[in-house]
Amino acid sequence: MIALDRKKAPEFHQVNNIKFLKPKSISLKNDIPLHTLSGGTQKIVKIDFIFNAGLWYQNQPLIAHATNALIKEGSKNYTAYEIADGIDQYGAFLQSDVSFDQASVTLYTLNKHLKKVLPFFKEVICSPLFSEKEFNIYKNNALEKFKVNLEKVSFVARSSFMNAIFGENNPYGRSPQISDYENLSLKEIQQFHANFYNLSNCEIVISGNVTPAIITTIDDFFGQENLGKNNTSNPNNISQSTNNNKIWIEKKGALQSAIRIGRQLPNKLHEDYFGLQIFNTILGGYFGSRLMKNIREDKGFTYGIGSGITSLQNGGYFFISTEVGSDVTNQALTEIYKEIELLQKEEVSLDELNLVKNYLLGQILKSCDGPFNMASLFEGVHFYGLNYDFYNNYIQAIKEITPKTLLALGVKYFNKSDLTEVVVGKV
Repeated sequence: MIALDRKKAPEFHQVNNIKFLKPKSISLKNDIPLHTLSGGTQKIVKIDFIFNAGLWYQNQPLIAHATNALIKEGSKNYTAYEIADGIDQYGAFLQSDVSFDQASVTLYTLNKHLKKVLPFFKEVICSPLFSEKEFNIYKNNALEKFKVNLEKVSFVARSSFMNAIFGENNPYGRSPQISDYENLSLKEIQQFHANFYNLSNCEIVISGNVTPAIITTIDDFFGQENLGKNNTSNPNNISQSTNNNKIWIEKKGALQSAIRIGRQLPNKLHEDYFGLQIFNTILGGYFGSRLMKNIREDKGFTYGIGSGITSLQNGGYFFISTEVGSDVTNQALTEIYKEIELLQKEEVSLDELNLVKNYLLGQILKSCDGPFNMASLFEGVHFYGLNYDFYNNYIQAIKEITPKTLLALGVKYFNKSDLTEVVVGKV
């Protein structure tokens, strides 16, 4: 029996590298790419069907979201209720999601019930009905929700900010209007589905307790399907942001002002990406950040403030986000810019930098907990043409970055004149 000295703290070790669950990549009989990440003791799997069908691929607002939402609302052989009930009765779970670049349909199920729930899941993937009735219900509900959101300063600020930094002609920045909801067409949704949800535009990722029987079952259900013609040529081009980098939108009677500050930045393929993530963490990327200490803890202007960097396949952006009392809006803006300028003028102390390094390394470890999280990490690099080396390189970048490098990144990317400011509230 090992004797523990409880008066002595355990030895501290930093992360050096991570042993990832290695994906095994094959193709189904009809050449659909299939990636498996097998791990864990529970006999459950997560099956992701991932399509290049995100906002980037839509020619007008709402189409990508509407398509992704409606694929679960009935098929050629089952009603929406029958699909939901057929999956729920076996303790399985179905979800669909759409992001800037991709759309996904995901099934969580116990291994032993896979063959029973796959008929319903396959209907969602291959044979959604897009009925007029379900379309009208979705359209009316979405419009009413949008009208409610238009009264929220945070919602208006978020959409106005994306529009400002990317431009109206860029799918990343295009903001929906009430007229877009009113003019939403079922025919256009059906066409978007035909172009972007066909199996030739799909990759499958299975994680969890993946056995040969699971792979065989998936191949039996989907490997015989006609892939269809790949019509996913992308008509969209990157457009620059507008010239107006200071936007104030009045919301009479608002008790709070929503603030968004940021700009376009390189995505994770760029050599500065790791350093920018570390810089962002110091500024506003965790609870102990400078923005939180100043704007929340010291000044008491807000319950929360944060910043982030989002990588997209055709771009990326940095943002600061908060809501403050209308009476302290200008003071909050002054303090936000002060914190940015300090990071451009003064080197970060080694104590602060080491704290942030340990936090980031811990977050990386946390993101690797279990096969489902490992699958998310795999998907996060695979569609950029990268592999797990990305994360181990990030670990090395965290360990090796210096205050001088961070100072240079601040000067290069965070000049006030390059930042777009959006404020929505009482002017």
